[in-house]
Amino acid sequence: MSDNKLVEGLSGLATDDATAATDMAGGGSWVQSYAGVSKKGYAPYNPRKKNQDVLIMEEHKETGSLLLCVFDGHGEAGDGVSQFFKAQLPPTLFAHPAFATDMETAITESVAFLEKNLLRDSSIDTEFSGTTAVVTVTRGESIICANIGDSRMTLGFTEGGKMVAKPLTDDHKPDRPDEKARILQRGGRVFAVEYDDGIDGPPRVWLGHMDVPGLAMARSLGDSVAHSAGVISDPEYTSHTFSDADKYLVCASDGLWEFMTDQEVIDIMATQTEPRRSVDLLIMEANGRWMKEEQVIDDTTVIVAHLAKPN
Repeated sequence: MSDNKLVEGLSGLATDDATAATDMAGGGSWVQSYAGVSKKGYAPYNPRKKNQDVLIMEEHKETGSLLLCVFDGHGEAGDGVSQFFKAQLPPTLFAHPAFATDMETAITESVAFLEKNLLRDSSIDTEFSGTTAVVTVTRGESIICANIGDSRMTLGFTEGGKMVAKPLTDDHKPDRPDEKARILQRGGRVFAVEYDDGIDGPPRVWLGHMDVPGLAMARSLGDSVAHSAGVISDPEYTSHTFSDADKYLVCASDGLWEFMTDQEVIDIMATQTEPRRSVDLLIMEANGRWMKEEQVIDDTTVIVAHLAKPN
């Protein structure tokens, strides 16, 4: 549990840290230090609200790898889905025979294996529940990112004396042209619901013949009904080779990104020298913007890492 009163005291809201950790990566790693917090949101109409986000921060010393992941659960059983992957992914991935040599294969097969087990687990109802996933592995001078949904990994680097933000993953929103084309081809529909105030909500995925499930992403784990309408669970991969210009990584659920740009996030990172302090400031800023815009706060999970060329 966090002992940081800055975040816990935000506007007097009863929002508690679910997970908090800070550690130093092993020798030879470009990741010099990292920290992460998963913080329960706030909904005045739901005092029993659970945190449906989870994070994973685990080192695999045998391969010099650092696993950083964010899962953002949704639906009635979303917390069960995200907790399932939190418990099962690290040991499954680390034990995969290709983990040391072929990271894409290891991640793809591990995630697919676990999702099959999840869908067979009668204790977790995945009909209308699921999770996003950003699974990243840093090893040596490179990082590989596997993205499913709308959580995000962003890089901060210096260019021309300025700090610049660059997303390393691309959100799987239903109106992204390639994602929308697949959903329509498979018989689903994509449209936004207009609220009572006349403002459209986000584009959502619907069955061709029924106005369910209304999923606001084009890829997810679980969500068996949405998957019948063209939502898929295949990871989309990106990789990056670090350079001396690279300074920060931020991996977060959409609780951070909903009302903050990548550049705003990296600019806050650049004001701090301690990763845990950066996490606290980012969550405080994101939560403040949620309250201003929506009078509720989404679960917010943030992992940050400071980068430097190893000695």
